[in-house]
Amino acid sequence: MMLATSAVWFETSLAAARSATNVREYLQAFHAADSALTLCARNVIAAAAVQSAPLPYASGEPTQWKLEAAFDAGAMTPVAQWPDSLRAPQCLIEAWRLAARADARAYLLTSRGFGRTKESQVWLQMELVIDGEKIERHWRRVAARPF
Repeated sequence: MMLATSAVWFETSLAAARSATNVREYLQAFHAADSALTLCARNVIAAAAVQSAPLPYASGEPTQWKLEAAFDAGAMTPVAQWPDSLRAPQCLIEAWRLAARADARAYLLTSRGFGRTKESQVWLQMELVIDGEKIERHWRRVAARPF
């Protein structure tokens, strides 16, 4: 009876430890991606304030973030290293044109944060719309890794 009880408590302890590790990895990756997204948004807003010539725009919502080669080639690293992460967080900035608001500048910002392993990734996105002095931010989480 004591052996069975000990085995059950041991398995329960292992499951709790795995769960705590998974939550820690997710939170670490989430905060890395969120920080990269915030820094990218600041860079875009600062660049849009001094830029007068329009950027080349995609006709529909940008999809380069879904392609591994395009993401890796175009992504910037806003911070050199994230504590205890496998890699530094990355952010991809894609300009696009809103059909209903031709005068506004719109950007799709996609960030990727890592935990200690490659499997612990969090992807976040923000639609940033700059219309004159007005700035709109529409945040969303990418449910599944695109690649």
